[in-house]
Amino acid sequence: MRALVAAAAGLAPVLLVVLLIAALDVPPGETSPRPLLTTVPGPKK
Repeated sequence: MRALVAAAAGLAPVLLVVLLIAALDVPPGETSPRPLLTTVPGPKK
């Protein structure tokens, strides 16, 4: 039980820092209206 409490106490600050960085480090801008290509284009016809 002590190990579980120690693991939770160790991971909680790390998770908090990761979430804080993710929330504050949002780059400004907009998404592209053009869709991304997800397959390799075939030969030209």
